Amino acid sequence: MDLDFDQKHVWHPYTSTQAPLPCYPVTHAEGVYLTLEDGRQLVDGMSSWWSTIHGYNHPMLNEAAKSQIDKMAHVMFGGITHQPAVELCRKLVAISPEPLQHVFLADSGSVAVEVSLKMALQYWHARGEQRPKFLTVRHGYHGDTFAAMSVTDPDNSMHSLYKGFLPEHIFADSPQCGFFDEWDESDVDDFRTKLIAHHTELAAVILEPIVQGAGGMRIYHPNFLKRVRELCDEYGVLLIADEIATGFGRTGKLFACEHAGISPDIMCVGKALTGGYMTLSATLTTTHVANTVCGGEAGCFMHGPTFMGNPLACAVANASLDLLANGHWQKQVKQIENQLAEQLPAIGQLPAVKAVRWLGAIGVVELYQPVDMAKIQKTFVDMGVWIRPFGTLVYIMPPFIISQQELRQLTSAIKAAVS
Repeated sequence: MDLDFDQKHVWHPYTSTQAPLPCYPVTHAEGVYLTLEDGRQLVDGMSSWWSTIHGYNHPMLNEAAKSQIDKMAHVMFGGITHQPAVELCRKLVAISPEPLQHVFLADSGSVAVEVSLKMALQYWHARGEQRPKFLTVRHGYHGDTFAAMSVTDPDNSMHSLYKGFLPEHIFADSPQCGFFDEWDESDVDDFRTKLIAHHTELAAVILEPIVQGAGGMRIYHPNFLKRVRELCDEYGVLLIADEIATGFGRTGKLFACEHAGISPDIMCVGKALTGGYMTLSATLTTTHVANTVCGGEAGCFMHGPTFMGNPLACAVANASLDLLANGHWQKQVKQIENQLAEQLPAIGQLPAVKAVRWLGAIGVVELYQPVDMAKIQKTFVDMGVWIRPFGTLVYIMPPFIISQQELRQLTSAIKAAVS
């Protein structure tokens, strides 16, 4: 592989063209292992950014892709439908919270968030109200496109330099009570205050249920989410749940909202939807929201991606959902959680470590100081693992199929690297 060309011309995510970070050439992947060009195998602790929950090169997912590509790889979704999309939407409606009955298929997680925000804005427009604002909590992350960035923390995130260019929304204090902490009712005070003060101009509340991802890998108490749902109901504000990172079993529940026993008005899913094979996302909503949107001036929802309902992606997504339905993901994720609960506290005692936390198949080590990315990445590769930290966070979200020995290799590498 021509790594020199890669360094000079290929712009990787969140990297500088002036001082590009080293890239490690992968030639193939199997199960939980990435194989480098030099033959070294790495245990993947990232599931390719939360998505590859069944592991790599899965025979059922491979077969779904091969079978579909011989029929049609893509066809426009405007005025045309096809079985893979219909079947996928049927499955999503069946497994999502009961009020969610309508599915809008999209290209990526960021686009699903854009769709959800437009849906909420158009809902109020159809009701004759101008509600241009959204309320969310700090330390959130919702994607890299403009509307998604606008509801991502404007001060404490990777998007802070866009402040002043993005629409300005309302940010409440992020929840402080951890998932396993004793609940403190005052945790929701600032959110309640801001919702009451601004509810007549709010199109919706949007947040990541239970786990805040790239904004800080924070895991909060389910009662916070319960109170948010209650307040949205009391003051007539829509609730959007961004389940893109948390959906499909990552937190130990199929959807993270289940930890709080609540249902959103709009829900975004993506990442693991296709088992990490290709990009696909969906935004689900209630019949009330959908019919209100379509009863307005436009008479329809004003959005339509070129690759919406891509048959190839839908076929693989169907196979991925079948694996979840027929598999042992609950047992696998619980086993991962138990092992993280055993092994992370010892890492938490190291001088460089500020805190450790875990839930389901998510483990987080928060440091006092940001990592030297190039140095720690090489250290991890030399130890035979693939872990991609950012800032002060060294975290893992491995494929559900990981063995105890492979997971121990990940946690041991983290302990050695940060000590």
